Amino acid sequence: MPSFLRIHPTDNVAVALEPLAAGTVLTLPEAAVTVQEEIPAGHKIALQDIAEGENIIKYGFPIGHATKAIPQGSHVHIQNLKTNLSETLSYTWQPAPEAALPQVSERSFLGYPRKDDRVGIRNELWILPTVGCVNDIAKALEREFQSLVGPGIDHVYAFPHPYGCSQMGDDQENTRQILADLCTHPNVGGVLLMGLGCENSSISEIQKHFPADADESRMRFLICQQEEDEYEAARKLILELAEQMKAEIRVPCPASKLVVGLKCGGSDGFSGITANPVIGGLSDRMAALGGSTILTEVPEMFGAETILMSRCPTEELFNQTVDLINNFKRYYQENHQTIYENPSPGNKAGGISSLEDKALGCTQKSGFSPVRGVLAYGEKVTHPGLNLLSAPGNDLVAATALAASGANLVLFSTGRGTPFAAPVPTLKIATNPRLAEFKSNWIDFAAGDLLKGKTLDQLADALLDLVLQVASGKEVVSEARGFHDLAIFKTGVTL
Repeated sequence: MPSFLRIHPTDNVAVALEPLAAGTVLTLPEAAVTVQEEIPAGHKIALQDIAEGENIIKYGFPIGHATKAIPQGSHVHIQNLKTNLSETLSYTWQPAPEAALPQVSERSFLGYPRKDDRVGIRNELWILPTVGCVNDIAKALEREFQSLVGPGIDHVYAFPHPYGCSQMGDDQENTRQILADLCTHPNVGGVLLMGLGCENSSISEIQKHFPADADESRMRFLICQQEEDEYEAARKLILELAEQMKAEIRVPCPASKLVVGLKCGGSDGFSGITANPVIGGLSDRMAALGGSTILTEVPEMFGAETILMSRCPTEELFNQTVDLINNFKRYYQENHQTIYENPSPGNKAGGISSLEDKALGCTQKSGFSPVRGVLAYGEKVTHPGLNLLSAPGNDLVAATALAASGANLVLFSTGRGTPFAAPVPTLKIATNPRLAEFKSNWIDFAAGDLLKGKTLDQLADALLDLVLQVASGKEVVSEARGFHDLAIFKTGVTL
């Protein structure tokens, strides 16, 4: 394995692929660079003298500017680099030629066809509270009914959350929409929507957000205040759903029916070099197969948004992408927050120095295929190919948003590691070999093998194989451990 990587020929920094000691000599085509100080793995080293105010180039794009003169061979990081980014911007549509999609033979998986023409990769029984007041009942029901898991029933999950009441306006509508989306998710074979009875987001309000083709035959509804023994009433409804679900079987389905969410978290200096490009290769393969992928984390597009805008084949999609970016910036401004208060402490420790640095790595999960759809928070995907979704970067909130928009599973790249899981199978992809080996109880796929000699195409093909296996029933690590969670985007006041 080489000791460093210059990602693009125009870059004036390289990434250390292993810790570099002072005095190490790096050989470039144009010159030798002597390392002046210790450079941690994943961090950047100056390949030339960089003047104060000069742009620092990585991935072929500026990731900020030097706040002081940086001698060749020095560590380039937050101590001498500052973002170039500013507030809301105006953009011009400059579409790039469409990239050729990879050649992929027809593929299939074993799934559960639904009446709305979507396909589930799980047949799960979900218990969804409309309001936090009934969370403990939902959790107790989940514990009792684990015995139902078996033929026809892949899992029994409850999804407690603190919302559903004391909310106003768009904030309240977000809660209602997300809960409606989850009630009608294709991975759900049966759902008990359970309310208290006096909350703002009542069952009847959530039903107003169901699509016209919602299959309510696989739903049951319970208002706890209207039952003398709400727990026993819930038990009866769950047993009804379970009996109905037992008849479901997996059947062959084309890969074009899959919807895959794309997410990263706990990123490091390897994220944009290994895992995210591999996920991008998977995204392009899904587009070639007629399937759908969804990229979110809008704040982590800041600094790389023009790359996505150039891949919008129509001016309408371009304008929607501009609004996606600028509306999220305005959200920060309206809450009197700094737009570019990113990356996180863990990102910085892993070698990411600015939001541009993070964004240029993050957006590689989208591959090279055109943007086919731009979705509001809570809006379901309808276009095959790559879709952009409005949601924040927070891992749990963004992954839940992907599920609500119809993702059957989420691909989650990480350089630091995390055990969490979304409402749908959450496949963890390690950016570096050490994490894959050290946290095998969290990680499903080792993209760091790209540094050991495997090619991006080989790893993207292997990831596609794994995705189809998971779609056919193979459990990811977090799923096997029973991990699942839900987090709704809170944007407003609490009464």
